[in-house]
Amino acid sequence: MHTIKRMKLLTAAAAGLLALTACQSGAPSAASKPPESAAPSQQPGTATTPEAPAKPAPSSPAAPSNAEPDSASVETQLKDMLVLARKGQVKGSEYAAHTGLIDEVEKKWGKADQIDSAGKGLYATYKKRGITFGFNKGELIFDVRSYDPELHKLTLPVIEKTLGKPKETAKNGDDQIYVYQASEQFELKFVIPAATGKVDHISVFSPQDAKNNMAG
Repeated sequence: MHTIKRMKLLTAAAAGLLALTACQSGAPSAASKPPESAAPSQQPGTATTPEAPAKPAPSSPAAPSNAEPDSASVETQLKDMLVLARKGQVKGSEYAAHTGLIDEVEKKWGKADQIDSAGKGLYATYKKRGITFGFNKGELIFDVRSYDPELHKLTLPVIEKTLGKPKETAKNGDDQIYVYQASEQFELKFVIPAATGKVDHISVFSPQDAKNNMAG
């Protein structure tokens, strides 16, 4: 009797063990499940491409290359030019029209790069200095010209704003010449080619000495 009960208990235990094994083989445990992929970091609607670099903070706009020159500096430049013209001079040269002699220039500056005949006078050009002297046979300088690059930003409206209207105008080929009376002795001339509308060079000119430029 006891043997039969014992066998029944063993049989029931074996059946329960088989059932448990079947359940475990049919459904994987949570530990055996593959790990879920990480949720995407992008919000809905955003691209999955690599993030673009942040844009730099906006800076002040650069001044355009063709901007008008500063009015205060131009006014100073023109007033200084007129002060020198009253002495027969231009910036960059201590030699003046009406009083300077070309041989004095040559002693200090050396021979000119070139000498040309124009009108009734001769013109000695010092290219590196941007200066040309007009002189007569007596070697007296009657015209001092400056080709300083700083002049090339000047236009007639800018000049007139500081110096007013020229006393007269003249034309030489395609160049328009605007003449201002610097003093009783000297004229200050601005030479503006039609092609650019900006000053090519200036001339401090002594009309009295030009009239007598064949003297000596």
